[in-house]
Amino acid sequence: MSQPETEDLELRARDDHHASLRLWLRLLSCTTLIEDNIRQKLRTQFDTSLSRFDLMAQLERHPEGLTMGELSRRMMVSGGNTTVIVDQLEKEQLVQRRIAATDRRSYRVLLTPSGHQAFKRMASDHEQWVVQLFGGLSERQQQQLSNLLGHLKTSIHQHQSNATSEPT
Repeated sequence: MSQPETEDLELRARDDHHASLRLWLRLLSCTTLIEDNIRQKLRTQFDTSLSRFDLMAQLERHPEGLTMGELSRRMMVSGGNTTVIVDQLEKEQLVQRRIAATDRRSYRVLLTPSGHQAFKRMASDHEQWVVQLFGGLSERQQQQLSNLLGHLKTSIHQHQSNATSEPT
């Protein structure tokens, strides 16, 4: 989305809407702005996508590799999307598939040494981009926002738990 479209997300709210709705639209707008910025920088500086970066980040955290199913769940995308990304990264020799020792019918996906190097470069730049994007907030403000969002996340999880445990 371009910047004007992103700003429109928040403009959907009116003064007479509940504060929670206005807040949700502001969070959505900020998230979209941040993701758009990161996507653009990954594309121009590394000729890669956010999905590819995310998949490599998952593999970086799991040196033993992950199955395709684990990757799909962690990335919250379909198995088909994961397969396409793994196929592309495998052609570029950034990941490899290895037959699982415990089940020869399945395999694990791992970063190759060149995949580790490429991810390190991207992750370093990615961190700096995020630092810059949040640079308009002091460290204290960032901590306050993080604490508030942590409370919100806990509250949402509790609401979901209560909703699923309530009899219908």
